[in-house]
Amino acid sequence: MVVGICTIVLRIPGNTSLKGKRSVVKRVVTRLQNTFNASVAEVGANDTCQRAEIGIAFVGNDRRWINSRLDKILNFVESMQVAEIIDSDMEIISL
Repeated sequence: MVVGICTIVLRIPGNTSLKGKRSVVKRVVTRLQNTFNASVAEVGANDTCQRAEIGIAFVGNDRRWINSRLDKILNFVESMQVAEIIDSDMEIISL
């Protein structure tokens, strides 16, 4: 079994409220869940309105496939142009 984990830190420029942040985060999370069938959740930076941290996880049996999906997710989030990716961390664990 192979587990792929990715954390993406987003900067939401021009946002001044947690309500606006929730809107952006919800849009990103929903699109990722629907497009990639991944487990996605906001995992940090809950009290700041211009920064969001999103965690993504995949489970499978092919390391290359999981790595490819996580790369595609990073490109997809960047192409959405709702927020700027300021950091990302990817880890693939074989169990």
